[in-house]
Amino acid sequence: MTRRETTDDLEALMGALPPEIVARLRTFKNRADLLEVVLDLGRRPEARFTHGEEVLLDREIGEAEIAHVIGHIGAFGGDNRAGIERTLHRISAIRNRAGKVVGLTCRIGRAVFGTIDIIRDYIDGGQSVLLLGRPGVGKTTMLREVARVLADDLGKRVIVVDTSNEIAGDGDIPHPGIGDARRMQVRTPSEQHAVMIEAVENHMPEVIVIDEIGTELEAAAARTIAERGVQLVGTAHGNTLDNLMLNPTLSDLLGGIQTVTLGDEEARRRGTQKTVLERKAPPTFDVVVEIVERDSVIVHRNVAETVDAILRGHMVPPEARMRDEAGEVRVSTKYDYKISETPTGNPAFAPVEPTGGFGAFGRGRSGGGGSLSLRPLPGRGAIRDAARSPRSMPGERLSGERFEASEASDPRRHLEQAFRDSSAEGASPATEPATPRRPSGRGHRPLSLFGFGVSRKRLEQTVRELGVPVTVARELDEADAVVTLRNYYRRKPSALREAEATGVPIYVLKTNTAMQMQNMLASLFDLETDPSEAALRETAEAIGLVQSSGRPMELAPQNAYVRRLQHQMAERSSLMSRSRGTEPNRRVELLPDEGRAWR
Repeated sequence: MTRRETTDDLEALMGALPPEIVARLRTFKNRADLLEVVLDLGRRPEARFTHGEEVLLDREIGEAEIAHVIGHIGAFGGDNRAGIERTLHRISAIRNRAGKVVGLTCRIGRAVFGTIDIIRDYIDGGQSVLLLGRPGVGKTTMLREVARVLADDLGKRVIVVDTSNEIAGDGDIPHPGIGDARRMQVRTPSEQHAVMIEAVENHMPEVIVIDEIGTELEAAAARTIAERGVQLVGTAHGNTLDNLMLNPTLSDLLGGIQTVTLGDEEARRRGTQKTVLERKAPPTFDVVVEIVERDSVIVHRNVAETVDAILRGHMVPPEARMRDEAGEVRVSTKYDYKISETPTGNPAFAPVEPTGGFGAFGRGRSGGGGSLSLRPLPGRGAIRDAARSPRSMPGERLSGERFEASEASDPRRHLEQAFRDSSAEGASPATEPATPRRPSGRGHRPLSLFGFGVSRKRLEQTVRELGVPVTVARELDEADAVVTLRNYYRRKPSALREAEATGVPIYVLKTNTAMQMQNMLASLFDLETDPSEAALRETAEAIGLVQSSGRPMELAPQNAYVRRLQHQMAERSSLMSRSRGTEPNRRVELLPDEGRAWR
């Protein structure tokens, strides 16, 4: 559908402006692109168009011109906004310390029909929709059209809570731009939340339309409305969904964010720290629409799943919608969607932690039954991915904080390069680290780790159990990386200071246990953080092969606890199973014959 644009009565606004300014405005042929007229005391007046600004007079504005405008418009409210009756124009005042008006912003209001065709399916579906975007991008214009379409085309009972008379215009009679929707005016902005609740309690609406949700009370009122089964369509201060998540006042619109402490097992299962961020409650709005331009939006179709994914360091790619020159809506998946970043350049929420190998995100699982496509949070290319800090429990890399986050100075890059050197024959490194490092002269031997303050015997045993290409160095000079405990790192003995000075990465464990060492090595070599998970997946695959082929199959050696779980899985699948061999190579064999399993 081709968009039809109706410019609200521009002549009514010109009738309130000084004659000299009106004469100058009439010389412009592109008045349809006029956004604002700015009058500041002691400065030249300006007209702001979509393409830029134009000076209207060569002289400065005086008090007479300001008084002329004030005399031809309505009274200013508590939000310093006024209007012209039965129009959508908005005049905002700037006052001095004594309360005297010294500046005016005269914003042109327009009713634009057809603007919501780009998101019409979500509006018709009865979902609560939140519109976001920068000032002037058209949030209120789209909101006005939503009210008209819901009231006129769908025949719903719509109430517009109009705080500054910007949606339905100034005066007691609403502007035709909202159709048959009813309008409730707000005496002062501080009472907006009370009027929202009053609208639900007194007038039985099916839809509430609200502009500029900006306070905690208004967010709470919006939640109350949504919980009563009323469709809610509104706008809020913020450009993107994750901007709103960072706003403590308005994050409740997305369900709110709280800090949760996980148990040890759950933290290991997720591959995260014990303290994580989680969504606190169901979101008030089902859909969030980011208005990029007047004919371009980004749609987050399921706010709950999107927020959960962002808090876990992933991203549900949103839907990008664009209206072409022919008026047709083009829909695509926006895989390069950007998340807000901290000053250090990392994602603002739960940076994707490389719990697998170098540059691998997440726990390395494949498949899954979810319908959503989770992707790592996009950054600024390979340098960003290389510079992300690893997880702090276990294998917390604290020494990396002393270096700049760049490909040349990140210790994890050094370790990655060392691993590539040990596994690739004849391959030369693409880039040389810029930080000073001692010549290794390693050739193609395995990665060398030096344990400072950790059990050497336990570390060697963990390396053997995981089967990773690592040797335990006896001297610091031979090491490619150092593993130590947190209490040693805090004291900073000379050996650790020397390692930091030469750019050798240091991995800090919380405790001197095999599990901590196992998880640290698993994070380096793309292994499962919990070995039992890999063993159980192997068992499930082997059960399928035994059932299809009818031949017995041996599983990898496991400890007694995992073997018991494997026997139980075989028994549930009506297979025989027995343990063979001696520790530490005792393993489970699956047999196709039915009967009671051997132990």
